Amino acid sequence: MTELLARRNAAFGAGAPLFYEHPLHLVRGEGVYLYGADGKRYVDMYNNVPCVGHANPRVVEAMARQQATLNTHSRYLHEGAIAFAERLAALHGKQIESVILSCSGTEANEVALRMARFATGRRGILCTNATYHGNSELVSALTRLGSQPSPNPAVRAFPFPETYRPIAPNLNEAQLCEAYLAQLAAAIEDLERSGEGVAAMLVCSILANEGLPDIPAGFMERAAAMVRAAGGYVIADEVQAGYARTGHWWGYEVTGFTPDIVVTGKPMGNGLPLAATAASRALVEGFRAKTRYFNTFASSPLQAAVGMAVLDEIEQRDLRGSVAAVGAALKAGLRARQGASEAIGDVRGHGLFIGVELVTPDGSPDVELAKAVINRLKEKGFLTSNAGIFANVVKIRPPLVFGHEHAEAFLVAWDETIAELAA
Repeated sequence: MTELLARRNAAFGAGAPLFYEHPLHLVRGEGVYLYGADGKRYVDMYNNVPCVGHANPRVVEAMARQQATLNTHSRYLHEGAIAFAERLAALHGKQIESVILSCSGTEANEVALRMARFATGRRGILCTNATYHGNSELVSALTRLGSQPSPNPAVRAFPFPETYRPIAPNLNEAQLCEAYLAQLAAAIEDLERSGEGVAAMLVCSILANEGLPDIPAGFMERAAAMVRAAGGYVIADEVQAGYARTGHWWGYEVTGFTPDIVVTGKPMGNGLPLAATAASRALVEGFRAKTRYFNTFASSPLQAAVGMAVLDEIEQRDLRGSVAAVGAALKAGLRARQGASEAIGDVRGHGLFIGVELVTPDGSPDVELAKAVINRLKEKGFLTSNAGIFANVVKIRPPLVFGHEHAEAFLVAWDETIAELAA
């Protein structure tokens, strides 16, 4: 392991991130399981890339068959690529008609932001203060701004809405919603005063990187209306929230708003690079008219074949129903443990995307405990990570094929972990 780590640092350059105190050397995956070089089996409870399972047979077969038949760039007609885009658009409401395929969430979000800017003639972008949407120069200017201004003068952040650590004390949910909307209104006003105007608001529909907060009722719908009233478009980043992760096709169905533009990524190809920006035909064609956008590897027959296989798996195995049932049981199990351990401050999430906020006795974020928990769970064969604005939320996000038996085994390991760390 030491030798392999040294080779990695030389090959990638020191600083490339790794999980866990003692990094894992993985060699194989199957379904919800990952296998180490030493033969140890782990339950993957973190990766949303292989959403229909590691080495999914239907996806593997589709990938091999298409690659053995034809794979080209998108400057030729191909029925499969067209059919995939049509099928993807049809999974949304009538406002979504056309699709621009790409290879990463970063690229898809970049396309979405440029699309909104072209359509409005404005440059201002709204985001939350603890978000992440990708790595390009434009998109990374939205990353985890906190109280600091963005390096991009056209970006304004507002505090993400939550009920657990609210922006002001002693407010009921309706008052809390108004308080957060006032912060958004101030950001909109600042963009208009600066001359940038409002082109778009880009949000993860379930605020995943913010820590999966419980959002005050009505906030997302009213925030979307405020952005549209200012002349901007609402972009839902569904890279983590979409593709049945919440028990619905899309996270925006859970949090109650209708986006103008939808971005999807990672799970679409179950490991094959595949992402999309979906919107009305007018918005998409407006973007195409103003750019020479082209991606060598996007809108390809290979992407289409794999993308179709993933959708078939979700629909034919009723993974939405499974995610809703298993996720509800796992969340209920974790909430039942909340009262027995003062370390568990909150349990929240949707479907198979759950966050457990760990805290000190006075309620402060306990980052060290979160790190200890995920490392101890790893030793017991369950892979999670810590996330959220304070990095104290244990992030549980398994492949969609994760079942009740895996959830039950995880709860046993969770109980052992908490007891051992409390001793």
